[in-house]
Amino acid sequence: MSFTVTLKPSNQQFTVNPDETVLDAASRQQVVLPFGCRNGRCGACVGDLLEGQVTYPEGQPATLAHADANKLAPCKACATTDLTIGTKTLDSANISEPKMLPCRVHKIDHLAHDVVRLWLKLPDNQRLSFQAGQYLNFVLADGRRRAFSIANAPHDDEYIELHIRHVDGGEFTDWVFNQMKDRSILRIEAPLGTFLLDENSDRPLLFIGGGTGFAPLKGQLEHAFHQGMDRPMKLYWGVRAHHDLYLPQLPGQWAENHSNFAFIPVFSEPDADWRGRTGFVHQAVLQDIKDLSEYDIYMAGPPVMVKAACDAFQKHNVPSEQMHYDAFEYAEK
Repeated sequence: MSFTVTLKPSNQQFTVNPDETVLDAASRQQVVLPFGCRNGRCGACVGDLLEGQVTYPEGQPATLAHADANKLAPCKACATTDLTIGTKTLDSANISEPKMLPCRVHKIDHLAHDVVRLWLKLPDNQRLSFQAGQYLNFVLADGRRRAFSIANAPHDDEYIELHIRHVDGGEFTDWVFNQMKDRSILRIEAPLGTFLLDENSDRPLLFIGGGTGFAPLKGQLEHAFHQGMDRPMKLYWGVRAHHDLYLPQLPGQWAENHSNFAFIPVFSEPDADWRGRTGFVHQAVLQDIKDLSEYDIYMAGPPVMVKAACDAFQKHNVPSEQMHYDAFEYAEK
């Protein structure tokens, strides 16, 4: 027995079996729904449950804890009836199937006290076909996966660039910071995720990053520059203090080279001599921009930052389809 899922407003349909998630069923039938972490924490896949009923065999995902009762998380939801779901879909022709690949650590740069940049090299006969904003999984020996955003743009693909923040007590990031060596061999699964630029829109672009949420935004901005996009672009990068801007000169270089780009750093725990913007990054955005509904908004960073921004922007009449986000969940083990 299977159930029919109808997507609104596209009216696409697919079937789902009782023992599979809505997201897995869509992927099996080449219907591309938004998704991020696939574990119910990031909220990237959350849509409106317009009709029907679902169950969560592993328990209700954390991302729905404070959500409207008529929301669902397709990455964990299993259908118990036919469903009608309100969500956007993406063109499957633009999304490459993920694959397993070996890679070698080409270089390790310590950019800040808690951030390293890895340059990964694929075998000479391999290239990774990805889009700006996607991520990869490191697949560990025991099958566990650790997700990190790809920080380079697709046109600049000789190496895969990652920005990795050290997580206190994190087994994998401890190893990266203290034991990983150049030429280490790793296994990755990529590309993953649907945090992609809407290149068909003509609205100005607003990028909001928290910490290493700068990584996928960097890839998206460099792609936009490479494509010659002339839409106005603003980047707000929220960190605690100046030493957390781990590539401090790069946004300034972009601003010098592209008259349609502006950079606004925001410090939540500012240095005594800081004269720039302070507080939470989404509040700085609200102070600066009168009508956010005119923008396509791309956000990446900790879930608490992304949720606060989404909630605030919705109250300022920003349509949900104009908000794109990638909420980072850091694994402790």
